[in-house]
Amino acid sequence: MSPANAKLNAFPVFMRVDGGAVAIVGNGEEALAKARLIAQSSAELRIIADHANAELLAFIATSGAVHVDAAYDAAQLEGAALAFAANGDEALDRRVAEDARRLGIPVNAVDRPELCDFFTPALVNRAPVAIAIGTEGAGPVLAQLLRARIDRMLSPSLGRLAALAASFRGAAERLPKGNRRRRFWSDFFAGAPAKAIEAGEFARAHDAALDLLASNAPAAGHIALVGAGPGAEDLLTLRAHRLLMEADAIVYDALVPEGIVAMGRRDAERLPVGKRKGCHSKSQEEINALLIELGRAGKRVVRLKSGDPLVFGRAGEEMAALREAGVAYEVVPGVTAAFAAAADFELPLTLRGVSSSMVFTTGHDLKGNSLPDWAKLAISGATVAVYMGRSVAAEVAGRLIEAGLSPDTAVAVVENASLGNRRRFHGTLADLPSLEARADLTGPVMTIIGDAVAGANFEGSEPLAAHRREDTGHESAANPADEGVEQ
Repeated sequence: MSPANAKLNAFPVFMRVDGGAVAIVGNGEEALAKARLIAQSSAELRIIADHANAELLAFIATSGAVHVDAAYDAAQLEGAALAFAANGDEALDRRVAEDARRLGIPVNAVDRPELCDFFTPALVNRAPVAIAIGTEGAGPVLAQLLRARIDRMLSPSLGRLAALAASFRGAAERLPKGNRRRRFWSDFFAGAPAKAIEAGEFARAHDAALDLLASNAPAAGHIALVGAGPGAEDLLTLRAHRLLMEADAIVYDALVPEGIVAMGRRDAERLPVGKRKGCHSKSQEEINALLIELGRAGKRVVRLKSGDPLVFGRAGEEMAALREAGVAYEVVPGVTAAFAAAADFELPLTLRGVSSSMVFTTGHDLKGNSLPDWAKLAISGATVAVYMGRSVAAEVAGRLIEAGLSPDTAVAVVENASLGNRRRFHGTLADLPSLEARADLTGPVMTIIGDAVAGANFEGSEPLAAHRREDTGHESAANPADEGVEQ
């Protein structure tokens, strides 16, 4: 099962314990660890321990916990919202678990997942904000490592900011639903109120929030032309991820994986525009008009483009249209397919003494009568990254060889660069036409040509020569999934 489809065996929830009791049965370290965790809540802490060790007794004395200094009995659990069996004795832990279930109390038995109704998380506490990390008991150390990492990411003042937000919730609900209300909260948590709280100036934060409420200025639309990268979700930039989380609408191309689109806000409008070779659901003019319409409506829009928006992504046309319409925009770079393919091959795109320049092209330039300038650069030693499908492989190879590039020039080909299902091929320029007959290549194909390619790591890749075609004049039908570039 892929990570995107994995199912949780334990669903995370937050239990209300205010005004209730949490019972912990145990005398030693396990009981103390759970007591320290629960002490971060407002629950009454009931510790049932007839032979409590010194550390547990010291904790009880300073925490205000109720100490039941008696041998365990099921009646001691009554009225508790949660129960913990932390004895280190399997028979007693099982008895506590069975008693708790009979009384209708959810129970956790330390280090005995088979007895647990719930698992205790690693907790990042910024009350009233809490972040709970669980592994269903499979990796407590992993949960602690994640907790430490998240704890460093979050400001210590986050709890105070959340408390201020709670005091403004009623006033914010009087704002019009939709973009106006979302914009208030976005500016609240990322603007002047948050900065004032960070500086320890609560009164100034309160006044800044009032100013945001009083502002009647219409929301200004904003378009972010975002590079979604070659496909792997973890190659998305931090800025791209942040913008996706803030977006009111996500406009995305066909080559952008659903997993990346899903990283946006759950309630964001999702608008596929589906431009791809041989399958255009919207023309470029229609996409331009859609972006302008959304921007003028005050929406924050992420326009997701495969790879980098400035590399064969037609960003120039969209930027020109937005400028003419007076709609604000920004460009967020992404990892282009050439870089991802090179990384898959551990391939140096420039190599001292071999190649000091590189070319990005779609290969379609070779269909004219005249040889484009970049082809001349290839002959002089530049590394050429060709965003192309197998349907033009023979033409690219033939024209370059005719122009003087050696048939023995090294070639690397990657299908689905950066993804787990990528396929890698290696060979020479003379082998490249074999791609045209490969009906099994259904994903975007990236080809890199040049002497620097010889420095790649070819281990595990397939040789192109094994599939060299006998009939080099055969014409293949273009596969709509061939192109690794929006056309």
